Amino acid sequence: MGGDFAPLEAVKGLKHFKPQTSQPVHLFLFGDEQALAPLLGEHAIDASSYTVVHAPQVIGMHEHPTKALKEKQQSSIAVGFQYLATNRIDAFISAGNTGAMMVGSLFTLKVMEGVLRPTISTIIPKEDGTTGLLLDVGLNADCKPENLNQFATLGTVYAKHILGKENPKVGLLNIGEEEGKGNILAQAAFPLLKQNPRIEFIGNIEGRDILLTKADVMVCEGFTGNILLKFAESLFEINQSKQINHPFFESFNFEIYGGTPVLGISKPVIIGHGISHATAFKNMISLAVKMIDSDLIGKLQASFTVN
Repeated sequence: MGGDFAPLEAVKGLKHFKPQTSQPVHLFLFGDEQALAPLLGEHAIDASSYTVVHAPQVIGMHEHPTKALKEKQQSSIAVGFQYLATNRIDAFISAGNTGAMMVGSLFTLKVMEGVLRPTISTIIPKEDGTTGLLLDVGLNADCKPENLNQFATLGTVYAKHILGKENPKVGLLNIGEEEGKGNILAQAAFPLLKQNPRIEFIGNIEGRDILLTKADVMVCEGFTGNILLKFAESLFEINQSKQINHPFFESFNFEIYGGTPVLGISKPVIIGHGISHATAFKNMISLAVKMIDSDLIGKLQASFTVN
């Protein structure tokens, strides 16, 4: 029921989703049965592929996340997290209230052992047609050096197993390439990244490197990352409004990538943009399946427990 175009676009996303796996995929749909039933019938969704779980309440986009989750226990987000926490589902996705999704991730589920703070990332299109990963993009506006070091580890595992990067190159976003450049955070994070045996650290990267192939995983605090994320979204919007129709700028369409997973928590949670349409929902489901099939959570946890 989350998102500006719910539940119609979510149902349309189900119609377009085709499992790319030999394992059966069964979907649990959390929402108002009376609103969902006619849409599921109209779009001829195979009834054997889903189970509707009645959740009559909806958390609005502008509601206070903690208060709403506490007071609306029968909302689609609250019920979804209840099912995930009790292992009745393997992953949870929503394009609903982002704050509520984050509160549910942090307080209904557990943060992985050894992880100081979870993070969220975004896919960055590269000039050669490949993709990179930028994190954090808004969950942690203020960070300590240790946080950036852990984000690099989380991003490396994600890039390897989800983006298919064999040996992801990690760059620290900074205002200069030389070691010692930047603010106090960047200067303190550099030696930690340099000594991290779990990543392939290439040093500082600058803003001009973001769209190039210099680094696969780009690390920064969430304040900078969120500004870059919104800037990237504007490139696609300008491309559309001016009808440029260039393949590179088309690749900035967030719907292609679905949503962003919360990295560092104990189970797969994927947060979609509030304006998600069918393509985004389809791709969020596909991403959730890929995370499950690759045992991404297990691999992430192992990266923090290996001596």
